[in-house]
Amino acid sequence: MATLVVKIGTSSLSDAATGDLRLATLGGLAETLTRLRRKGERVLLVSSGAVGIGCARLGLKERPASVAGKQAAAAVGQGLLMSIYDRFFGALGQPVAQVLLTRQDLMDRTRYLNARETLGELLRLGTIPIVNENDTVATEELRFGDNDALSALVAGLIEADWLILLTDVAGLYSANPRLDPAAHLLPEISEISESLLLSARGKSTWGSGGMASKLEAARIAAMAGVTTVITEGSTPQNIVRILAGEAVGTRFRLSGPRGRASLRKRWIGHGLVPTGTLQLDAGAVEAVRSGGKSLLPAGIVAIDGNFEAGALVRLTDTGGHEFARGLVNYSSSELAKIRGHNSQQIAAILDQQGPPKTAVHRDNLIVWS
Repeated sequence: MATLVVKIGTSSLSDAATGDLRLATLGGLAETLTRLRRKGERVLLVSSGAVGIGCARLGLKERPASVAGKQAAAAVGQGLLMSIYDRFFGALGQPVAQVLLTRQDLMDRTRYLNARETLGELLRLGTIPIVNENDTVATEELRFGDNDALSALVAGLIEADWLILLTDVAGLYSANPRLDPAAHLLPEISEISESLLLSARGKSTWGSGGMASKLEAARIAAMAGVTTVITEGSTPQNIVRILAGEAVGTRFRLSGPRGRASLRKRWIGHGLVPTGTLQLDAGAVEAVRSGGKSLLPAGIVAIDGNFEAGALVRLTDTGGHEFARGLVNYSSSELAKIRGHNSQQIAAILDQQGPPKTAVHRDNLIVWS
């Protein structure tokens, strides 16, 4: 029995020109996911579209630019979106459940574990949970950014086997297929290189349409040992073919950090939002990245940001390349005093009693692949 998270985007749900819902796609999606559920698969759907549907119902010609405007549109659209899903799945006798999450739900450790338990129970009861970001209360600075990231985080949360991203193209191409006739579909990706990310972030329709966020989602999912596939949303029946092993769309076979990271380390890596950066010397980088060691203050060469003890920080080399994240044991002001000093000097510098702490303990950090 496999566990899969399916994410469908606004471009697959509605017509870009008119804003009308693609009812055939919605019907095919409901039929496909219900069939999989009846076969014993555990299925969770992450769906966009609430803001777009809300705008259509309110008669808005453009998507609101303000946070309050988007939240109002989402408040109108979310209920409509769920009613549509309930009609399609209900006609097939398949129960569904609405789950709205915010970034804060995953940042708080207790709420993170609570969300995991709730989703697990819903799957056990045979429902198909339909997850969306709670746009009505999410603040701009603490948004997931897009539902690709949300779907990857949810896939890790429930330890899914598959993350299937349904979009408006057949998969990841070597170039923009709308502009380059020589562009070809890439059936499998084993590494997301910086050049591939830069290409996807370009100003072409292919890049700005969300492919870069899907690459990031694949990397997040790989941390949890989840296999990601990008495929065309207009043919949701392809999900069955993917699970059967057929080469459909683009499949990502990425290796996470030393296998599947623990739930706690995945929460550290992607559930929290970094508030600072520690730049390390070459010896510290090697010790943390390859040696599985804790970070000592002696290896820190520069500090960026203002943060308190317990905050999440990025760890970078001297070139600024991030290779890990972790929970820091000192505030930024304390680290500014003790960086570069050995452990025996720390107590005297900070006028503290007891043995010195590591800057970031190895149990509280995750190293990227």
